[in-house]
Amino acid sequence: MTLILNEETRMVRDTALDFFRERSPILALRKLRDDSDPDGFDRALWRQMAELGWTGFLVSEDYGGSGFGVTGLGQAMEAAGRTLAATPLLSTALLGASLLDLGGSAGQKDEYLAPLVAGNLIVALALEESARHAPHRIATIADDSCHLTGEKRFVLDGHIADLLIVVARDSEGIGLYLVDPRAPGVTRTRTTMVDSRNASIVTLQHAPAERLGGGTALLDTVLDRARACLAAEMLGSATEAFERTVQYLKDRKQFGVQIGTFQALKHRAAQMFCEIEVTRSAVVAALSALDEQRPDAAALISLAKAKANDTIYLCGNEGVQMHGGIGMTDEHEIGFFLKRARVAQATFGDSVFHRDRYATLMGY
Repeated sequence: MTLILNEETRMVRDTALDFFRERSPILALRKLRDDSDPDGFDRALWRQMAELGWTGFLVSEDYGGSGFGVTGLGQAMEAAGRTLAATPLLSTALLGASLLDLGGSAGQKDEYLAPLVAGNLIVALALEESARHAPHRIATIADDSCHLTGEKRFVLDGHIADLLIVVARDSEGIGLYLVDPRAPGVTRTRTTMVDSRNASIVTLQHAPAERLGGGTALLDTVLDRARACLAAEMLGSATEAFERTVQYLKDRKQFGVQIGTFQALKHRAAQMFCEIEVTRSAVVAALSALDEQRPDAAALISLAKAKANDTIYLCGNEGVQMHGGIGMTDEHEIGFFLKRARVAQATFGDSVFHRDRYATLMGY
């Protein structure tokens, strides 16, 4: 399947590729890590992304966004994946913006969406409570006075968020709640992730909250957006790891010849290429289905995320192995792709989760 991009979407793709290549290479991620940067991302870079309009792609025009759609944001995230850029695109421009735009009251939208689109508000979704993705297995409790008690893990950008959206169980089932991270009863602990990205543990002890509209249905809708765009980011990372590996095969010589001429390495490179192209088709189908609001969107999204999980795992591993000893060193950048692969695979559902979900949606 070939994605037919309109002129505006092609412009987003080309702009994003140039933007991340020039302003956020992997050296920038390395510096954030080595400096133990307290934010874990570049705020000036984030404001530049807001000026380009990416923070408003999933926000309606009434509240300062463009409503450009998931496919457009997917292009920006695929480009970010090429350089492993550490940004709040997933936590804020996708999850936060979608939940507030689709579930917020008029007052909540007025208060939060304009600063979010301007790049002045970081939002984090506090969902996970265990080591595995289980969006409906929630132990955090919201009492009748709208106070929350529980613990959330792997909260993306949680320690720097200006607003938390917490998933909690209440008398109606699963609800979404807005929480001020500076409110009494809220404790945030930064978690050091292997891929040098932002995450935190959020502990709530009778923390005051405000109800956000929507429940399980809204959560599932927004998580599917996140899964599709994360799959696009993973596609970008896998593609970059593959291209760097192929270049190394062309440059590296053993016994006086390029190692890329060895048949066994050719076969392994060919397998990576084929898996990337299959993944690209799956990601295209998922993004398109979301924007078209097709009834099979959920199944296509789980297919894309499962395939992206497997492909980034393959390309990360093969990239390190085919670079040989230097690939195992921190000095070389190829290892960053393997580390990112491990975290991205588990985020919003690993391959087991999505194969099971796909089978269920298909009636098996």
